[in-house]
Amino acid sequence: MAPIKPSAHLNEVRYEIRGALTRRARELEAAGLPIIKLNIGNPARYGFTVPDHLREAIAAHLHESEAYGHEQGLEQAREAIAAQQRARGAHHVEVERIFIGNGVSELIDLSLRALLQPGDEVLLPSPDYPLWSAATILNGGVPRYYRCLAENRHMPDPEEIEALITPRTRALVLINPNNPTGAVYPRALLEQIVAIAARHHLLLLCDEIYDEILYDDTTFQPLAEVAGNTPCISFGGLSKVHRACGYRVGWLSLSGDPARTHDYRDALQLLAALRLCANVTAQWAVIPALQDTPTINALTSAGGRLHDARKTVLEGVAASRYLDLVTPGGALYAFPRVRSDRIANFSDDAFALRLLEEESVLVVPGSSFNVPTSRHLRLTLLPPPAQLHEVFVRMERVLERMAAEQTPRAAAIA
Repeated sequence: MAPIKPSAHLNEVRYEIRGALTRRARELEAAGLPIIKLNIGNPARYGFTVPDHLREAIAAHLHESEAYGHEQGLEQAREAIAAQQRARGAHHVEVERIFIGNGVSELIDLSLRALLQPGDEVLLPSPDYPLWSAATILNGGVPRYYRCLAENRHMPDPEEIEALITPRTRALVLINPNNPTGAVYPRALLEQIVAIAARHHLLLLCDEIYDEILYDDTTFQPLAEVAGNTPCISFGGLSKVHRACGYRVGWLSLSGDPARTHDYRDALQLLAALRLCANVTAQWAVIPALQDTPTINALTSAGGRLHDARKTVLEGVAASRYLDLVTPGGALYAFPRVRSDRIANFSDDAFALRLLEEESVLVVPGSSFNVPTSRHLRLTLLPPPAQLHEVFVRMERVLERMAAEQTPRAAAIA
């Protein structure tokens, strides 16, 4: 019998954060080899816990969670999200313009499905979080990438963004604070980007899931406040700031001129209704998450575990002969780069495989984030600082071996 063939759309889709390297790591673990994993931003896997008051809110409302809910989410939770967005300066945000989903991942897909016709283009950062590329492709769109280079501190160039716009461009995506680079965009840059979107009638889509995970004196500027009447979707959720990935609660807030987004809002509601509703039980955690005292600052400020982990990464890069790094201002990752003056011929995929096979450390190659010819790798800041220190010891050993292997070839060519 003929085999069942998957959709051709998937030929262009990749998600290496949980891809071939992760599968190989599982094989090594099954064989009894302990692996240090720096590939995912999943706080509970590294000993972080959800704040007690979020759990208590869910427990108190279990008896109210047994029926399908409103397709857009619990009204009380949406009211809390709308209030947060208005307090941040978002324009025209009301409860009916808030949608709660099974994580931001589901809402990214819904937002693009409601927008795109086959062949429509979406401007995406490079590096991006690869779900954005996948959702664009799977909904018939075409990704167009603007670069966020280390030489520019991983900030986008507004002129490059505008030069990529064509008559088929429908949306402009920002990830701020950024995954994977940790860059946090200043207001002046966001103002330039909003002006581009307004000139070309683009929908702004801003992934702000790491909005409160900030280090030192870094400040976060919500895009919706800068966007004003320009249509904008802001994405947030419980998974990172509140360490509740498994709850699968994300939300989107549609701001800007309601007259321009009325039909689009209705399309979002139709798609939300087709999947019935998001997880009702976990939505009860939204209200205390947004209305009670934040808990993330204790982790990101001096003396906190995330702050210390980031410090360990900075020290590890500074001590390395082979690495450099743009200091991450926010989020849960670092995106170091292997210096071309120390190792000329470098493949991030080959390095990541060697690091796993030779030193039992799992990282994600930078090319997995839609960066061509990448010399980067992404590390999560979630492991304990002592473990991160050990990671850099092991990384340096692999880089030393790679450099030594290239030296004889360079001498032979000379």
